Amino acid sequence: MTKTREIQVTFDANDPAALSLFWRDVLGYVHPGPPGVELAEGDDPLAAWDEFLERSGVPKEKRNSASALEDPTKQGPRFFFQQVPEGKVAKNRLHLDIRAAPGLEGDERMAALEAECDRLVALGAKRLERHEPAPPLSLGFIVMTDPEGNEFCLD
Repeated sequence: MTKTREIQVTFDANDPAALSLFWRDVLGYVHPGPPGVELAEGDDPLAAWDEFLERSGVPKEKRNSASALEDPTKQGPRFFFQQVPEGKVAKNRLHLDIRAAPGLEGDERMAALEAECDRLVALGAKRLERHEPAPPLSLGFIVMTDPEGNEFCLD
């Protein structure tokens, strides 16, 4: 029997903390707490990380070298954001499709995608282009980028 694998989606980033906050709000994910730290209901995991890194002696300039997100339902992949020195220079060869209008078609679907697009632009995303429905191959989608220029689609 073949064993299934879990996946983690990793983003190279200039500012892992800021990019993780954007994707947290896009996906409804949460920041996990530090290792060995039990968070009570309502505790801020980012504040817990600040305290953990301070206690661990991590220099301030290294504290934004990584960030992570997890699906609170444990259904979706973990997201990891790692700081890299270089900026993004080319189109992604892999991108995320954010399923913002499952089960919808036509004008109703595109209206739902437009509403989600507006919400994400307010969070810092950039709208690139809208692709109209072209049945039977495409139900329509909107191409966007996150605050660091990584392409994704509202589908």
